[in-house]
Amino acid sequence: MKFKSLFLLMVIFVLALGACAPAPVEETAAPEVEATEAPVDDAALPAACQEDAFGCAVIPAGETIKIGMGAPLLGDYSMFGIDISQGVALNLAEDDGFEGWSYELIAEDTNSGSGEGGAAVANKMVTDPTVVAIAGHIFTDSSAAAMPIYEKAGLPMMSPSATNPLLTQKGSQVFNRLAFTDAAQGAFAADLLFNSLGFTKIAVIHDGSGYGQGLADEVKAGFESFGGEVVAYEAVTPGEADYVAPLSAVAAAEPQAVYFGGYAAEAIVMMNQWAQAGLDGVQFFGCDGTYGVEFTEKTGPNGEGAIAVSLVPPDSDEKIAFDVLYSETYPTMAGELSAFTWAAWDTGGVLVQAIESVAFVDNGTLYVPRGALIQAVRGLEYVGLTGLVKCDEVGECNASGPAFYQVVDGDWVPLDLASE
Repeated sequence: MKFKSLFLLMVIFVLALGACAPAPVEETAAPEVEATEAPVDDAALPAACQEDAFGCAVIPAGETIKIGMGAPLLGDYSMFGIDISQGVALNLAEDDGFEGWSYELIAEDTNSGSGEGGAAVANKMVTDPTVVAIAGHIFTDSSAAAMPIYEKAGLPMMSPSATNPLLTQKGSQVFNRLAFTDAAQGAFAADLLFNSLGFTKIAVIHDGSGYGQGLADEVKAGFESFGGEVVAYEAVTPGEADYVAPLSAVAAAEPQAVYFGGYAAEAIVMMNQWAQAGLDGVQFFGCDGTYGVEFTEKTGPNGEGAIAVSLVPPDSDEKIAFDVLYSETYPTMAGELSAFTWAAWDTGGVLVQAIESVAFVDNGTLYVPRGALIQAVRGLEYVGLTGLVKCDEVGECNASGPAFYQVVDGDWVPLDLASE
């Protein structure tokens, strides 16, 4: 991985005033999209642009190749938008550019990732003829609302973080994602619990959210399909300070392990009441919503041995170099704001690779055939910090799957199955 000065870094955050896991997809009526074609005489365009179903992005000399992003940049979920936008921007800044054109990230606030905010951002993006692709959107509802707008305009999407399985079941030609889905996460967790860790009896707890309960249901179904027994299935109310009662009910069923679908705040309370509820010695297994520094800091010795799923890739020379660059560039460490930092870097790299596979210069002007770019994104293979990125026919592009971590001596470390 080659790093250079960041003087090319051009990130525009237009902050619209109104875990990382998404809520269930809600259909949002998107405003009618106006025609977005640049005022260019079609007869004067190169043949590749005339033949492309969506025409070309026409980028004169002196302009930048713009990649758009819809993300929560204000409010309670802004840590996700800030972290992911920084990861993508860093990749674009470190890139040498293409034939004299540099890359620029245009990040717009989606009003906490809402469907309405996503549609508003998408409508703004498609009015700029030099925007060629979208890194995002970041959350599910925002992505779902933006998809038909980008579909009509011919703008390919690559989301590093929108995980609801329904997004790739809509038949979209432009939506792709680097993150593994909640369904895939649940299936991987069930397989690990039964086939790798050897548990035959588990309990499942969730927080009642679409995210948490969805994961819980996937784990329950997957574990039972392997022949395992789910001896308890409980819901807790988010935000409470005492979960001893539901945990005690779970303990009475005598599980070997407990899977929790939800967020760190509730997982922390559970871990700190684990022994009190009679679950001492029972394995805790969390989802990507529970993974993070907050969990280890607030559970202390009570969290020792806990297992969780994460998008954080195992250490490699490339990841270590990136982590150093990120911390030298921004006031936070890689992974401090979200677990999607590395997926964000790869999202930028994926889009750059796809753009450069179809873009060409003619008579001093850069052209990016839009239809060809849509196909290039879905057809590429890219090896990044998160592993192999290779999209299938519906836009699922994470070919490596999740990583599993365990708390050892107060820190999350890659799960060592040999010692289990």
